[in-house]
Amino acid sequence: MMLAETSLSIWGWGSLVIVLFLIKFGPFVIFYIFCFVSGGFVVTFLFGKTSSEKYLEQCEHSFLPPTSFGITKCIDEMKQESKSIKIDRRLTGAYIIDEPLQQVIQFSLRDYVQYWYYTLSDDESFLHEIRKTLQNALIKFSTRSKEIDWLPYFATRLVDDFGTHLRIFRKAQQRITEKDDKMKAEDLVDTFFEVEVEMEKEVCRDLVCTSPKDEEGFLRDLCEVLLYLLLPPGDFQNKIMRYFVREIIARGILLPLINQLSDPDYINQYVIWMIRDSVCSYEAFMNIIKLSDNIGELEAVRDKAAEELQYLRSLDTAGDDINNIKNQINSLLFVKKVCDSRILRLQTGKEIDTVKLAVKCGKLCTVPLDNILVHNIALQFFMDYMQQVGGQAHLFFWMTVEGYRVTAQQQLAVLSSPKKDGRHQTTQTKDLLRTAAVGVYDQYLSEKASPRVNIDDALVAKLAEKLSHEDPTPEIFDEVQKKVYELMLRDEKFYPSFKQHVLYVRMLAELDMLKDPSFRGSDDGEGESFNGSPTGSINLSLDDLSNVTSDEFIQLRACISDTVFADYDPYAMAGVCNDHGKTYALYAITVRRRTPNGEEAWKTYRRYSDFHDFHMRITEQFENLASILKLPGKKTFNNMDREFLEKRKKDLNAYLQLLLTPEMMKASPALAHCVYDFLENKAYSKGKGDFARKESPLMQKTYVDPEHSRVGAQLEDIVDDTIPLRIMLLLMDEVFDLKERNQWLRRNIKNLLQQLIRAMHGDTLNKKIVDHVDWMTSPEQVADAVKRFRDAFWPNGILAEAVPRRDKAIRMRTRIAGKTKLLGIMPDELKHILGAETTRKGILRVFEMFQHTQLNKRMVYVFLEGFLETLFPMYKFCELFNKLHSRSKQMQRYKHRLQSTQAPSLQKR
Repeated sequence: MMLAETSLSIWGWGSLVIVLFLIKFGPFVIFYIFCFVSGGFVVTFLFGKTSSEKYLEQCEHSFLPPTSFGITKCIDEMKQESKSIKIDRRLTGAYIIDEPLQQVIQFSLRDYVQYWYYTLSDDESFLHEIRKTLQNALIKFSTRSKEIDWLPYFATRLVDDFGTHLRIFRKAQQRITEKDDKMKAEDLVDTFFEVEVEMEKEVCRDLVCTSPKDEEGFLRDLCEVLLYLLLPPGDFQNKIMRYFVREIIARGILLPLINQLSDPDYINQYVIWMIRDSVCSYEAFMNIIKLSDNIGELEAVRDKAAEELQYLRSLDTAGDDINNIKNQINSLLFVKKVCDSRILRLQTGKEIDTVKLAVKCGKLCTVPLDNILVHNIALQFFMDYMQQVGGQAHLFFWMTVEGYRVTAQQQLAVLSSPKKDGRHQTTQTKDLLRTAAVGVYDQYLSEKASPRVNIDDALVAKLAEKLSHEDPTPEIFDEVQKKVYELMLRDEKFYPSFKQHVLYVRMLAELDMLKDPSFRGSDDGEGESFNGSPTGSINLSLDDLSNVTSDEFIQLRACISDTVFADYDPYAMAGVCNDHGKTYALYAITVRRRTPNGEEAWKTYRRYSDFHDFHMRITEQFENLASILKLPGKKTFNNMDREFLEKRKKDLNAYLQLLLTPEMMKASPALAHCVYDFLENKAYSKGKGDFARKESPLMQKTYVDPEHSRVGAQLEDIVDDTIPLRIMLLLMDEVFDLKERNQWLRRNIKNLLQQLIRAMHGDTLNKKIVDHVDWMTSPEQVADAVKRFRDAFWPNGILAEAVPRRDKAIRMRTRIAGKTKLLGIMPDELKHILGAETTRKGILRVFEMFQHTQLNKRMVYVFLEGFLETLFPMYKFCELFNKLHSRSKQMQRYKHRLQSTQAPSLQKR
């Protein structure tokens, strides 16, 4: 009770004090008290913080090691003003190249780095380091490129890659055609890469060319490798710097450039620009329309024709202009009608086979047999027909006799020359002629001939009597040849039936005579006469017709004792002309000949081209030698290097020793005379001359084209050691598909090209190509290429915007214009050599190859890979590319098929 009263009194007196205090000092006194207390707390806190910091600083100096001066120095330098950065603008050593290159570097940094970097920092040292890294890479790249001889790359590797690409495309087209499928772009691309992996065996580029993601990854990996080779180790180890440079090169430069070069529309526009001076003919345009199998192209042309028609009909004209406008309207109406008709056929699938249609109609112009026998293209089709009906022996006999006549006339003309001396030469030549004539008789007319030419036995017996008792003359076969000619002309199964055959219609198509015949003749062959020596026929050399044997057993020994450089004619004392003062290497051969009367010894000099010509002759005459004798290969460039010549001398020596072994001589008895003629101390007469190369189809070696191989592997049969012939043959083989055709025609085309090269002074033309490659790699041209690249990506110094894709109709009309231009520039001489249809198909095949972006990318990457392999021959870039492309789906399928086909054979073992 007492505690309760006491507590109540305390609360009462406390409340009274508070009330009196508020009455005395007012209500704001509470705020004043709060501020006083808070101020005390703040003063106490600040004083304690200052004391604590001083104490901690004393502890640091007492117990911790002193701070490094480097940090202080860095802080001081950062506080200082940035100094101006000096840039060494030298890159390649040529100012005309360095200036545009510096601009490309500047524009690249500005548009790909600076625009975002300046939002993070104003310090330019990072930008300077990137620029320095790029310049170091360019300097090393420039130094390396100056050490490389680019001639083999441009004259051989580049052409080989293009030819191989075209071969893959051609085989892909053939494979789709064989399946009777309607060709689609997707099917063609897939089939193309299937053929590529079958041909290349170890690499396929389908992922890089069809998948944008894989393409970017490939370029990044490639740029990483290049930066490793071109940058100093310190810069390469800097990952941030390396990634920036890699992305600039891969995505900022290489990827846009490759996309542009692979765009079919860009290629078509460039083709039109390249041949802008040529005039498009109406006939070529209509041929393209009639041959087009692309509905998009036809619709684009039709719509444009309709648009022009609408415009012309809206014109209000009078007088002379009205006739001109009417002609234009009629032409456009015809074009529109042809397009509609062609579209309808393609949509309904009712394609017309013009060859079969022409055969059914039967209204064809007649090409006389005389003209067929002297025209290369026509003779090719007639030869194919004669082989089908079993009459090839008659045709080949006629051609062989033509060759014999021309060659015999040449040999007898040489004998009548005052420069030739003596009875020995006359006897030797006549013996050779007799042997050749007997060879023709045995091959075609004797009882053992297979196949045999069946003509009057009395005529054959009369010829045999002449061969036995008379000296051979160029006209010795004329009577029999005329009889064979009349047989081919009159016999129903030969020429008369040929005129009704599909091959005859195809021949007319090649001669461009289905609508505009240039040959006229009668159906029954009246008026056709025998021509003893027509121009353009096939000729045989005596070397190819004869199998000369020697009764006297000759033992020869020979070795190459020395290699001599000569810029004069080594046979000047023997009366042979100088070879235009050209410098070349001679191989001095010491020859020893043992006969029953003793031993003879002499020295003779031969060039490598002599060895090559001799090798070609004996391997064609004695086919069993081709698999035994291997001649050292050619080297088109730098073949005057002393080390190379020494190696070649050893290889040629080994070739001679193998050739002169007794076993080789006994296996081919007639070989002794050929070897002796080659090693005799006289000027070597090339046996493979203009006429000697024109061989009979029965006597030539058949050309074997492997189903899957690179084009460069098929050039061993080229005898002429000149760059122009090599390039022209390679491209003509692939563009016009000559290797798949009659090999007689291909041999004649090669002969024609050889004569053309010689007529144009092959060595001079060779030098022009070398000079042109030097000009292409000159500083002026490199600078011009850099400027074009700069102006294309940064016109007027501003980054070019992405060019909008042109309308499909415009792109289709550009394709039509490009094909028309290409056909318009084809010379008539080429059509006469190859045939109009073959020429047309070849040109259109090349154009069609460029109409697929994925295939164009493949070609660009192949060129890039070849460029890098040439630039860095000491590194294994080929293996690197195989690894980068190893994820290819086509490659994996090919390996799986290969393993599945090999598994059964392994189980059998």
